[in-house]
Amino acid sequence: MAALTGKVALVTGAGHRKGIGHGIARQLIKAGATVVISDLADMQSLQNGVTDLQALGGEAAATLCDVSDKVSFDQALDFVLKQYKKLDVLVNNAGVAVGNEDFLAITDSDWQLSNQVNLMGAVTGCQTVLPFFKQQNSGSIINIASLAGLGAINGIPANYTATKFALVGLSKQLALQYAADNIRVNAVCPGSVVTQMHALTLQSIAESNGVSLQQAQDIENASIPLGYSANPEAIGDAVVFLASDGASYITGQALPVAGGMATGL
Repeated sequence: MAALTGKVALVTGAGHRKGIGHGIARQLIKAGATVVISDLADMQSLQNGVTDLQALGGEAAATLCDVSDKVSFDQALDFVLKQYKKLDVLVNNAGVAVGNEDFLAITDSDWQLSNQVNLMGAVTGCQTVLPFFKQQNSGSIINIASLAGLGAINGIPANYTATKFALVGLSKQLALQYAADNIRVNAVCPGSVVTQMHALTLQSIAESNGVSLQQAQDIENASIPLGYSANPEAIGDAVVFLASDGASYITGQALPVAGGMATGL
């Protein structure tokens, strides 16, 4: 029997088929879970993602969800419960990467958007599902933070680092508060992952160092002991483990999935 057979999972920020959210959804499906993906993306994009997931042989569905809007998140949960009558796993994956590595160049809107999505989006998700998880006396919440939520990394905007640190702190506090309700809360902290946003990172490295994109990748690889950037599915594997009964005694942890890359200062 697959590790997550019979479990239902909701993954936010999973609308882009090359993103971490979709990679997580793929691994959850492969592990036997029923998966609902959500995003701000148009419904057709989400349905295309569902088609991809169903091709793996599992059950999947999609719903629009603005994680910064409590009403929208309530509607997403209602959709899951009407469709499947249960929810076992919430993956708060939705996030944004905006700002500037020069602290003084970060705008107010950069700070506001980072806080609204990276931190408060997860807060909204937790506030939405925790009453249901308490009622059923079980549940797993997995927040997708970042290696930049464990240590300051050169070139990463301060607004991104600050909100990811806050997300790790939120995960730990909720883990402590809801352990007695048999609810586990953990964070996954990815390092370098090949997504649509990774291309922007490489472009920044290339411009900063006056090198080609391939040379920029080589520079990044040199900072990773395993020598390469992960695919989104590697993050999904960590999520599958934390969502499974095999991790039933693990809560309040922030798990780096970074190929040994240092967490920074």
